[in-house]
Amino acid sequence: MAEAKSGDTVRIHYTGTLNDGSMFDSSQGRQPLEFTVGAGQIIPGLDREIAGMNVGDSRAVQVPAAEAYGDHDPQKVQVVPRSAMPQEMEITPGMQLQARTPNGETVPLIVTKVEPEEVTVDANHPLAGQDLNFAVELVEIVKAA
Repeated sequence: MAEAKSGDTVRIHYTGTLNDGSMFDSSQGRQPLEFTVGAGQIIPGLDREIAGMNVGDSRAVQVPAAEAYGDHDPQKVQVVPRSAMPQEMEITPGMQLQARTPNGETVPLIVTKVEPEEVTVDANHPLAGQDLNFAVELVEIVKAA
C-alpha cells in the first residue's frame, strides 16, 4: 500500500473541531482537500501528521495553537475611530473588513466591538490561540514525489 511522504500531492477528508467539541471546518460533502505534503500549503501541525499515512488510513490529530494559526497577538488588536469607517456602513461585531497597510498589503480584520466613537478590530486569524483537533482520512495519493 502506498504511504504518503513529503513532496507527494494527496487528498484528505477532514473534520476540524475545537477543544469544546464545536466544529470549525469540514471537507465532508465537498471535494477532498488536495495539497502537497511538506510544501507549507496547510497548517504545519496537520501537514506533518499526513506523512506516513497509507491511503484509506484515518487518524485523530491534535494540533497545538503554535503549530496551527499561532498564538493570539494582542498587538494585532486595534481601536480605530468610527469616523475612519465608511459612514454609510453599518458596523457590527463579527463583521469582516479589510484594511490596507502603508505598503499596499491587504489585511483581513474582524470587528470585535462597536461603540459610538470607536471600533475595535482584530487582525489575528479567527483560530489564533486555539488548539485544533482533526479527524483525518487519507483518500488518495494523486502524485507521488
